[in-house]
Amino acid sequence: MNRNVAEKIIFAACLLVLMVCVCQEAQSQSIIKTNYPKMAPLEQYLMERNAEIALARSAAPPAISKDAEVLVLGQHSYESAVKGTNGFVCMVQRSWTVDANHPDFWNPKLRSPTCFNAPAVRSNLPIILRRTELILEGKSKEQMFESIRSAFDKKELPLPEPDSMCYMMSSQGYLNDEAAGPWLPHVMIFVPLIDPKAWGANNPGSPIFAFQDVDNHFTVFMIPVSKWSDGTLAPTK
Repeated sequence: MNRNVAEKIIFAACLLVLMVCVCQEAQSQSIIKTNYPKMAPLEQYLMERNAEIALARSAAPPAISKDAEVLVLGQHSYESAVKGTNGFVCMVQRSWTVDANHPDFWNPKLRSPTCFNAPAVRSNLPIILRRTELILEGKSKEQMFESIRSAFDKKELPLPEPDSMCYMMSSQGYLNDEAAGPWLPHVMIFVPLIDPKAWGANNPGSPIFAFQDVDNHFTVFMIPVSKWSDGTLAPTK
């Protein structure tokens, strides 16, 4: 064999080995970045029923949440614990409602009190319920997201209705390990996927934060408010 050809083959082989090592290291690092590589036992995600009802109601001011329907997490999905009369639905979201790459995706401590208005109940809540049912059926994260994508393709899941929004004003939630508790009290507005720049969101000095939730086919705009749902003043940042 020509020496130059042999050297090129050896170089290519070494390069391939190096690339494999780099990929393995990257995969290893991606696992290390989360303290929750898999789902914990279901019992760690469940709550005492009355405590969950109270936490769910804390998402919105009492004038709204006292007449809202309240859902609690059960063995197979969310269940209606309190019937409502004003069209709102309050619940405590769990970790599998976050982004696919979020390090807290399986974090059993995550509790996100949320109170949806009627348009969001019709168009956002079905996505949360579908995700929850799939996860509690034992589906993997990858299987769950594939099923959600398929449901959108088949028009089985809706895009956000006009005026879809929710309250997230609880001082008692635990949104992720970075916050180690609640974030700022805020309201969220859901619209079909658009560039957040259309609202001037995320710009210096803008009061609006936003992100595109590609998995759920909507953009979320978050507007902080000055008080928690119980009327007490919240921090400014």
